[in-house]
Amino acid sequence: MVSKIVMLVVFAAMMIIIGIVTRKNATDVNSFVLGGRSVGPWMTAFAYGTSYFSAVVFIGYAGQFGWGNGLSATWIGLGNALIGSLLPWIILGNRTRIMTKSLNVSTMPEFFEKRYNSKALKIAAAMIVFLFLIPYTASVYNGLSTLFSAAFPAIPYTAWIIIMAIFTAVYVILGGYMATAVNDFVQGIVMLIGIAAVVICAVKHQGGLEAVYENIGLVNANSPHGTFNSILGPDPLNLIGVIILTSLGTWGLPQMVQKFYAIKDKPSVKRGAIISTFFAVVVAGGSYFLGGLGRLFCTTDAADTGKTFIQTLANGKPDFDTMVPAILEASVPDILFGLVVVLVLSASMSTLAGLVLSSSSTMTIDLIKPFVKKGMSEKKQVLVMRIFIAVFLVISVLIAANKQALNDMGINISALMGISWGTLAGSFLAPFLYGLFSKKITKAAVWTSLVTGVGITVASMVLFNLGLFPELTQKAASFAICGLNFNLASPINWGAITMIAGLIEVPLVTAITGAKKAEKESAQLFECYAEKE
Repeated sequence: MVSKIVMLVVFAAMMIIIGIVTRKNATDVNSFVLGGRSVGPWMTAFAYGTSYFSAVVFIGYAGQFGWGNGLSATWIGLGNALIGSLLPWIILGNRTRIMTKSLNVSTMPEFFEKRYNSKALKIAAAMIVFLFLIPYTASVYNGLSTLFSAAFPAIPYTAWIIIMAIFTAVYVILGGYMATAVNDFVQGIVMLIGIAAVVICAVKHQGGLEAVYENIGLVNANSPHGTFNSILGPDPLNLIGVIILTSLGTWGLPQMVQKFYAIKDKPSVKRGAIISTFFAVVVAGGSYFLGGLGRLFCTTDAADTGKTFIQTLANGKPDFDTMVPAILEASVPDILFGLVVVLVLSASMSTLAGLVLSSSSTMTIDLIKPFVKKGMSEKKQVLVMRIFIAVFLVISVLIAANKQALNDMGINISALMGISWGTLAGSFLAPFLYGLFSKKITKAAVWTSLVTGVGITVASMVLFNLGLFPELTQKAASFAICGLNFNLASPINWGAITMIAGLIEVPLVTAITGAKKAEKESAQLFECYAEKE
């Protein structure tokens, strides 16, 4: 307990000191939101990776999908590394940096306004960002507090949520983007070391890799779709849905692509791609592999005294969010548990910082500033952003604090993230991606993507996640394609569907709504790519 407390105190002090030191560089909007567009490859890559992976992945997703897929859950982490890290850096990184600098934009809604010449698009996108980043932030608090409750059982769950919110607010409000970037670099190193150490301990506890492979294969060996040590596991279709949501989603998330706005040059993008991919292989691959060992450590059968008993929730499913903490308690020494607590805190703090910075800048720059008749000075904009950081955190804390109500509706950590990522990436991915490469994309196509992204998510929540239609939810959860289960009640699968829908519908709507006119109007915007840097 003493070691855990000491590590936390050192970590908290470090965050606050970095916030104070970087405060002098966060005096205007450009420096507060983007670090002056001069951030190097290492800090940008670590900022990308630590914003990507948080307690949501390490606790929520690793627990749930490791339980359902066994060792094949590792594919999610590898998908995150290749599709969610390497490809967006290669495909989006430099073009995003060049066009956003040319357009002089700091947020995703600003990009839509200037790229498609529409203030209405900016306002709609800003509202989507603010509203649907909140569930994601709540899911981070949920996962973080679950682990802390296991590490410090004497302190209530809600107290941890409030403590984390205060620390996040302090260093982001003080130093803005540079504070988060410097912290992300330090936190990323802790995450790499911690994940590697935890995986080694868990495998050693089970007798080594060979024993792990053999023993996990014996679990539920009569599954009609394979075993937990097979290549695709017992639930391949739903596994693919998770890979699409958690990997392709980064291409359209404001807090992720905003990292490309801030990187300083093309060589930094190339180096950042390699660093970010390595980071994702270790952190995401390690997290999901660890989650895949869940059935070797945990059980829902109270009579099985050789494993940790996991409670079953009101919806009949295990409490997935407690599985990874149970693995840690069973396999790692106390001193390493303290490091893991700091690891998850590191991951979550960096993600929270990215989320609140993205949300507050969107509210200030895209919603408040345009309606102030006399305009807003740089200092006033930064002040308003700091206020919105606090507001955003308070709302997220209130949602996360109602964990029992969420569990009763079947909404756990992964569901909250699925709702957020599905809406944001489903709305923004296609118009942002196509908008960087094609002059022909029309406003109508962008509006279609925004409406579809929000509409599908809200409709699926009403039908399947609020407990209003239990029979329909049960039927959707057991939906099958070619004999394989595909859970149509899952927010994760609907999130994947919205992304794919956007990628298909945007070029189709463009083709029938004046592509030639749009190409002519946007031709000048693409001249930035022909300029020498």
